[in-house]
Amino acid sequence: MKTKNIELVASPPNPHFVGDGFRVHNFIPSGFRMDMERMSPFILLDYNSKFTFPPSDKPKGVGVHPHRGFETVTIAYKGKVAHHDSSGGGGIIGEGDVQWMTAASGVLHKEYHEAEFSKRGGDFQMVQLWVNLPAKDKMSKPKYQAISQAEMAIHSLPGDAGLIEVIAGNYNDSKGPASTFTPLHMFNARLNEKAKASFSFPSHYNTGVLVIEGSIKVNDSEIALTDHFVLFENEGESFTVEALEKSVALILSGEPINEPIAAQGPFVMNTKQEIREAINDFNMGKFGYLED
Repeated sequence: MKTKNIELVASPPNPHFVGDGFRVHNFIPSGFRMDMERMSPFILLDYNSKFTFPPSDKPKGVGVHPHRGFETVTIAYKGKVAHHDSSGGGGIIGEGDVQWMTAASGVLHKEYHEAEFSKRGGDFQMVQLWVNLPAKDKMSKPKYQAISQAEMAIHSLPGDAGLIEVIAGNYNDSKGPASTFTPLHMFNARLNEKAKASFSFPSHYNTGVLVIEGSIKVNDSEIALTDHFVLFENEGESFTVEALEKSVALILSGEPINEPIAAQGPFVMNTKQEIREAINDFNMGKFGYLED
């Protein structure tokens, strides 16, 4: 099996705030050649690296906003997030948990620090991904998947090397609980020092690794530090990750959706006309109602 070589290692872009509750580095789309087409089906990656929020009586976050045409996937590493949407989905994402919201035909959504976490303050670390939907599914009914860490498939590595948490897709016959519209894989590799894990994906899948904690060596050569993103070429299938210290890495790989992308703000469709329709539907109240 041919090795999947590294195309680039991206350092974290300068952070910016989304609302007042999420301090994020925007890796996708970005100036690192990682635009929506190159990274499909992953069309946005906002990474809230570890950041300490002071105590606050009023939870920080993002107020009511619309989405159409894709899914939002939020992975909590530190802190807790509460969220609600106009289709009835909602709840609290605790440390290690995942919120997988299919906006599809359209929802209103809001997300903010969970009340008790907000009052205490503390370290906050999250990843939010936007996963595109194929044209045939963009106007399907919204849905929501609450995935707790306990529900994830666990593949234990030999000895005391660590484990792979499977959120979506498969790792060595361990199947993740998330239901997806197109083939993709999403894992947390939790590796102890000097542990090594191997991964294999089809050569044409868009594949990357985000270092959440620690530092790793990829393919016995390239080193990636905390908060850096490793992008692979679309050739070869396999690669290895070795933890240089106790580390956590988010592994992403997905089959590209080879369809036109028209994006404007919180709407991702296939044509400009569909974007205009999304804006009109939102203005006409067709996304439902959600109290701010």
